[in-house]
Amino acid sequence: MSSLADVLTQFQLALTGAFSTEPGLQQITQSFSLNDGSDALAWLAGQRLWPQFYWQQRNGDEELAALGACITFHDMPAAQTFLTAHHDNPELALCGLNAFDPAHGQLFLPRLLWQRSATHAQLTLNLYSATALCDDVHAARAFLSQLSAARTPQPLKLTCSDERHLPERAQWDALIDKATGAIAAGKFDKVVLARASDLYFTTTPDAASLMAASRRVNSGCYHFFMAFDATRAFLGSTPERLWRRIGDELRTEALAGTVAGSPDDLRARELGDWLMHDDKNQRENMLVVEDICQRLQGVSGALEVLPPQIVRLRKVQHLRRCIWTTLRTGSDDLLCLQRLQPTAAVAGLPRDAARHFITQYEPFERQWYAGSAGWLSAVRSEFCVTLRCAQVEGLRVRLYAGAGIVAGSQAALEWQEVDNKAAGLRSLFFANVN
Repeated sequence: MSSLADVLTQFQLALTGAFSTEPGLQQITQSFSLNDGSDALAWLAGQRLWPQFYWQQRNGDEELAALGACITFHDMPAAQTFLTAHHDNPELALCGLNAFDPAHGQLFLPRLLWQRSATHAQLTLNLYSATALCDDVHAARAFLSQLSAARTPQPLKLTCSDERHLPERAQWDALIDKATGAIAAGKFDKVVLARASDLYFTTTPDAASLMAASRRVNSGCYHFFMAFDATRAFLGSTPERLWRRIGDELRTEALAGTVAGSPDDLRARELGDWLMHDDKNQRENMLVVEDICQRLQGVSGALEVLPPQIVRLRKVQHLRRCIWTTLRTGSDDLLCLQRLQPTAAVAGLPRDAARHFITQYEPFERQWYAGSAGWLSAVRSEFCVTLRCAQVEGLRVRLYAGAGIVAGSQAALEWQEVDNKAAGLRSLFFANVN
């Protein structure tokens, strides 16, 4: 089987042929052999071309890396329309991000798409033009000529000069009081409130190195990375699936309810047992389950809610209930996005009232935080919820984490929960990572 370098050479040769002067889409796909040095993230890190997108399924079996954009879509409807127009190519894949407000996104058809499923890997070169395909061939040749060798992301060696929270502790306490007061007044049952923590460094953090460090230690998570240009990136390692679709079969989940983790197995089991039987956390999780089930009514068949389970991560443990169903014929990923995002696990219930409270009182804009990252095609799609994440811009890294506020929530405990969640990435910048 060919090496990656061989495949890229074959692509260059393929582009020397004749191409249509009409609008069109064409794909050239080649399989290549994986070896001990094959790392999609390292390949992206070596490039000076954008956008860059990396995504790994939480069990590690599936991985993709996208480099460059033939066409960009700023919302899911536009992306879905493009796929529908090219229904004769069911494997055509788009990838990227949806914002917390699902009306906004950045999804794109990659110029180059590296895909791995288990031990099989392939690279696809996409050509697309709304005017003349032959014109895009020239752009593709220039693109391929700028490719560089892979660059192994280096360990983080940074000096933090300042750290600030939005909101700070006193403002957080007041915000939780306001939220529990609104719950007591019957305005909503739950609201998820978040904190942004800004770390400032003396040298510019390398976003790919941060992603590689998180991937190395935060097992059991989806890993996602979007570099918009040389200075701006959004990335994270999240345990939560928004949806996975294969044909009409849909898998989603309610991940809500949190307790601290522990490196000690016995202590971790004790904390997990407490979480499994804690009334507040069980109520919080069931609110999410009920919301998902209600939102899928009318567009799916019978809903199967699996028994609760504990998800053990490096810094925290969560309560999860998986939900399986079959979508009605004609349902697509736009419908999945509209029905499922944002879930009650990242916004609250009722959704509109909770989102209004968030917009009114959170002291920052969520943007990509608590949105979704993933990929879609006519036959398959999968998106994770963009939690445990960071925005890298210049010398600043903004970390995001949130907590579900219900009746009985206490500000001090919720602040600690946010600390625990943010630690998954924050700890990577400091000594004694564990």
